[in-house]
Amino acid sequence: MADETKKPTFLYALTILLVVVAIIATGMIVFGAAIQIMMFTALLAVIPFIMRLGYSFKEVEQNIYESMLKALQPGMIILTVGILIGAWMASGTVPSIIYYGIEAISPQFFLVTALILCSVVSMATGASWATLGTAGVAMMGVGHSLGMPVGMTAGAVVSGAFFGDKMSPLSDSTNLSAAIVGADVLDHIKHMLLTTGPAYIISAIIFTILGWVYGGSAINSTDVDTLTGYLAENFHLGLIPLIPPAIVIVLLVMKKPPVTSIFIGALAGAAVAVLDQGATMSQVTHIFYEGYTDSSGIDIVDSLLQQGGLTSMLPLIGLYLFALGLGGALYNFGVLEAMLQAVAAHIKGRGVLVGLSMATGYAMLGIGGSFSFSGVMTGTLLRPLFERFKLSPLNLSRIIEDTATQTAPLLPWTAGGLFTIGALGISPLVYIPFCFLALITPVFTLLYGITGIGMKETKDVRSKPSIKRKSVSADLR
Repeated sequence: MADETKKPTFLYALTILLVVVAIIATGMIVFGAAIQIMMFTALLAVIPFIMRLGYSFKEVEQNIYESMLKALQPGMIILTVGILIGAWMASGTVPSIIYYGIEAISPQFFLVTALILCSVVSMATGASWATLGTAGVAMMGVGHSLGMPVGMTAGAVVSGAFFGDKMSPLSDSTNLSAAIVGADVLDHIKHMLLTTGPAYIISAIIFTILGWVYGGSAINSTDVDTLTGYLAENFHLGLIPLIPPAIVIVLLVMKKPPVTSIFIGALAGAAVAVLDQGATMSQVTHIFYEGYTDSSGIDIVDSLLQQGGLTSMLPLIGLYLFALGLGGALYNFGVLEAMLQAVAAHIKGRGVLVGLSMATGYAMLGIGGSFSFSGVMTGTLLRPLFERFKLSPLNLSRIIEDTATQTAPLLPWTAGGLFTIGALGISPLVYIPFCFLALITPVFTLLYGITGIGMKETKDVRSKPSIKRKSVSADLR
């Protein structure tokens, strides 16, 4: 039927996007519906619109399923991290980190310490997801114990994890961003420092100030004593429970597959739970599936420890499938391209181009549900415009990371958002106001675009041919 199909016009494409937004917004805001069911409804709603372009239902359906296949690898990561979190609760890994963190970290400097710690772990591993599921979970526990507002702690964790991911040459998202536009990865990292560096310093200052404001008065000594006392009495704390995270970090630094590395970490946690904590294999397998559910009857203890398990991640998998199916349909049948081409024709200056690139990065992330979708779409569609204005591709790769990479954990239906919600166990509405790095960096991005500061021209940088990479791998970050 290829000869009978036609490309959507700008107005037709705009209508489709408005229908999608209306369905999701109305369901969630007016009726309080779960985002999963509204995303699924929106996915089904676009099918008749695409069929009017001349495609059969079978063709549309097949395309949607092919797009959903991209959820398999990151979906496996999400499920495996759920298993790992439960195992590390039972092994005493997270309890040990919480206990020693409470003892060692000054409350006034806790937030900036969480920021720096997560930055270092993420840079060493190149994996923001692994950082969130390990150091991030532990820092959430310590912050909760110290009485620190949960949104602030999560904001520091997220900012650190995704800063390290952006600036690490080991990161798939960093390598993918450079490869999409044909830039050298080290040049790409250096160029990002112009926007990310100042934003990180400002974020660290803000977290330091917030730590001083809340750290001195937030501590409930009774809660802290209750928690530390329970952990000391019910878990064998010490170096042995810290072996599983050490194993995971080593494997990730060695660039071993994330699923394998994380599951080995979960198995190591299971071994510690059995050999050191006295759990049975039957209990461990139950924890792998359902999470750690042992109840102490103490609110602060149960809220920290009752987490993890494969089933805790299943709602996130469903949402990710629907988001990828919807994004794939809108992209593959020309809806997104029709929207962008109509706007691109009116680009007259550098500042407008940068603004359009940022808007495209955000829009593609929201529609496609993953960094890789946004990165590939933004880089592919806008690279010719940067060439027209004789601007280095490094400017475009930086914009991709300043928008899509850092914003991924802020949108609840994206891979990054789903994983962050599942790992940290809180709503994005709670931590978004404190994700200062993601909120401040784009200000520098747009400012540089308007003023020309930090905007390299084509002659200023060495380029290399674009590299084909599996875009789904970037979803893991």
